[in-house]
Amino acid sequence: MRRHRNVKIVATLGPASSDYETIKALHEAGADVFRLNMSHGSHDETRERHRIIREIERELDGPIGILADLQGPKLRVGKFANGEEELEEGAMFRLDLDKAKGDARRVRLPHPEIFAALKPGATLLVNDGKIMLQVKDCGADFADCEVLTGGTISNRKGVNVPDVVLPLAALSEKDREDLEFACDLGVDWIALSFVQRPEDVLEARELVAGRAAVLSKIEKPAAVKCFADILEVSDGVMVARGDLGVELPVQNVPPIQKRLVRQCRAAAKPVIVATQMLESMIESPVPTRAEVSDVANAIYEGADAVMLSAESAAGDYPVEAVTTMNNVAVEVEHDPNYRVIIEASRQAERKSVADGIVAAAREIAETTDIKVICCFTQSGTTALLTARERPRVPIIAMTSLRGTARRLALSWGTNCIMTGELQRFKQAVVNSARAARVHGFATPDDQILVIAGVPFNQPGTTNILRVAPCDESLIFASDPE
Repeated sequence: MRRHRNVKIVATLGPASSDYETIKALHEAGADVFRLNMSHGSHDETRERHRIIREIERELDGPIGILADLQGPKLRVGKFANGEEELEEGAMFRLDLDKAKGDARRVRLPHPEIFAALKPGATLLVNDGKIMLQVKDCGADFADCEVLTGGTISNRKGVNVPDVVLPLAALSEKDREDLEFACDLGVDWIALSFVQRPEDVLEARELVAGRAAVLSKIEKPAAVKCFADILEVSDGVMVARGDLGVELPVQNVPPIQKRLVRQCRAAAKPVIVATQMLESMIESPVPTRAEVSDVANAIYEGADAVMLSAESAAGDYPVEAVTTMNNVAVEVEHDPNYRVIIEASRQAERKSVADGIVAAAREIAETTDIKVICCFTQSGTTALLTARERPRVPIIAMTSLRGTARRLALSWGTNCIMTGELQRFKQAVVNSARAARVHGFATPDDQILVIAGVPFNQPGTTNILRVAPCDESLIFASDPE
């Protein structure tokens, strides 16, 4: 299904979007990748959603990406005898390992790893930052804190520790089970929560063992500090602004978002901007003007994808939310300033033959009357490098591997089309011309540009570029062999 935009849309599935009709409507409205949130729903529910997506994929004969988002370790306080308590600013409050139910003076925090890492002066945030505590004294099994920002604290509220790198693995036991389940199911991307260091990603990669691509969610200040190292070992990135906005001052999030998006673009790795993009559409058929500007801003930055969470998973208007995001994307990308901004922010380094080939392809396409760039790819690298250039013409990514096509559903501007295995470059040119015509990218009178690697079917061999007519008879006439 050809999109008339380059940025991709990720839609989360949930109670509001679990049946065949709704999921198909979401895809037709613009969803390119579906997110399965492993924090919610049983394995049986996830398996059924996966089955429906693949059924729709077969029916519409076009690859659809599926991203399984792991929950990550959840740090929570214990329970209170009264269910909740009111913490007053300036009061002292203790967190400890005592299993007794909490009161206005203390509560259990069943995570000894936190106590091991805490130091006086550290900040603890409870209930998405609504309550702020500062550690005054601490030990192996307690932390005495001053309440800096008071409020109601209740059973099982989440705890964030923004200024401490916690000695916790990014993968809990539940995550390991979910990861194995999702990989066996055949998802295309595994999203890793609670990433603090590159070692967290490497651990996940070892468990995934090539069965899916690994995407790192950046939601911890520690991950921002060592982002370059995390990016190097990741296949993609999600700028998860929800937790990031809790653990950092909210005014820090926009510049961090811009910086991370640019770094991902330079590395030719897909980047998703996520969380609260059209939040009001959970309950309203129309978004706020600020939300529309937020989505537009991510698109102007050149993000590969923008994501819907509760809007499509649990909201009252899931299809309308995807439609709105699609419409915003189309409008932004037709703005002349969009190209100015995208091209001004291009900062890829040229280090290889493949880099030079895709850069030349973009230059040729933009200075002549080329209608589309067709790239043949097995691992997906050629398509990712082409997308990094953010060319003005469409990209057709052709591959014989369905898994590669599905993963590329997350990459900016890529229109993925399946093709048979090739042995000769002439076959690639003919197949490209046919695909460009059949899918409405070009007419027989147009010219196309073909990128490939010879010998075929070997990753990392991008080394050839050709401008060709879109009329097969002209291809055979110019190259009868």
